Amino acid sequence: MPLWKIAYRSIQHRSLSSLLTAFSLSLGVALVVLVIVILGVISSSFNRGSQGYDLIVGPKGNPLDIVWSTVFYNRAPVGTVPAKYLDDLLYSPEYKDDKGQPLVMEAIPVTIGHHFKMTTIVGTTPEFFSKLTYIDSRNRDRHYEFVKPGKNFGKSDTFAAVVGSTAALNTGLQLGEEFRPAAPGENLDGSDPNLGHAPFKVVGILKPTGTPNDNVIFININGSYDMHGLPANTTGHDADDEGEDDHAGHDHGEHGEGLHNNDYSAILVMAKQWSANPDIDMESVKETGEIDTSKFNRSRTDVAAMALPELINKNIDVQAVSPVREISAFLENVVGNVQLILVLLAVLVVIVAGIGMMVSIYNTMNERRQEIAIMRALGARRITVMMIIMLESVLLSLGGGLFGILIGHVMLTLVSPWVASYSGIILYAWSFHWTELTLIPGLLVLAAFIGYLPAAVAYRQDVATSLKP
Repeated sequence: MPLWKIAYRSIQHRSLSSLLTAFSLSLGVALVVLVIVILGVISSSFNRGSQGYDLIVGPKGNPLDIVWSTVFYNRAPVGTVPAKYLDDLLYSPEYKDDKGQPLVMEAIPVTIGHHFKMTTIVGTTPEFFSKLTYIDSRNRDRHYEFVKPGKNFGKSDTFAAVVGSTAALNTGLQLGEEFRPAAPGENLDGSDPNLGHAPFKVVGILKPTGTPNDNVIFININGSYDMHGLPANTTGHDADDEGEDDHAGHDHGEHGEGLHNNDYSAILVMAKQWSANPDIDMESVKETGEIDTSKFNRSRTDVAAMALPELINKNIDVQAVSPVREISAFLENVVGNVQLILVLLAVLVVIVAGIGMMVSIYNTMNERRQEIAIMRALGARRITVMMIIMLESVLLSLGGGLFGILIGHVMLTLVSPWVASYSGIILYAWSFHWTELTLIPGLLVLAAFIGYLPAAVAYRQDVATSLKP
């Protein structure tokens, strides 16, 4: 009979104690899985949340505060960005390279501050959903999609709104419903019909993205200003602004027209990188002054880390912040240390459970003296008996470990709705982190330590003494 089968029969003979010791180990492994996967998903969510654009142009201050307020919407804006920078970034000669090519492909303003039923409201333009992308859980670049028959709001839809998937659940807003946002400090549930401005109508609900955008309500930026009766700025620049001639031939309607002469919380910038393309007729470009941007390639690398941030930072009232860089530094310096501590604590729980298993096996050795002595009398060598005890430890550790991994992933499903409702981070039962691959080898090493002491006792046991009644 194979040795592993003898070890398995021995475990069956003590099924209750064996199951309890294996179950204690599985709970420790489940805790390790939860810590590894949840922290991995959170880290991935942070990184994915900071994708879609290269830079945030925000007020002077702590760059990480700007990322928290603009990317994750969990902090009040640290200040405002003068509205003139929107057109400057797109059209000013200051933000062009030595060949006259613009360094900015898109500049999308956002305003943050209003709320509805404790849900943050973000004022922006339709380009937020038509131009920007997000990174999904499989690290694929995805365009925003709407739950049918919803859609993006248009430039002329002054009092229109798009609701994130989690925000729709939290507020109960549905397509076609109307609501009135409240300013900070006003009517915390945002339901007062007498707030003094027209209601916003929900025209679209986002499909889940797994990013912070699931947790907020987006409204037309024009409507966010019209709520307060602010005047419109239909040119985007005053007529006497320096560099007026540089704006000739540009379509102000896409960004400047209809926007109000008020400050923004931040401006999201997609930097532009030009690559040589034989289809581009540069002579035609010189004559017409227009460039077909569809024939250029944009790199997803940190293009803006070159010239653009330095140019923006020359201004006394704004700064360029790279969300990817700030989040990476935060994850490395803060979250990484916390993750290490939590993983170490979870591993310590597994070790304690392993020690409990070792004590349980060791305590059975006195009961098994005659059993071991009979095996020896029938011709089993000392090393054979030792291997059987070691295999018992391995089988219990592997069984408990695999069951613990299963428990951990089932628990991910159970806590997923709670985590999603509070953070917008989506967990799945099959969410996996590569660190889990180290659990099985680690359990084998632990099993070797667990089984060594009881196996050593069995190895040294005297046959004649054990056979005495």
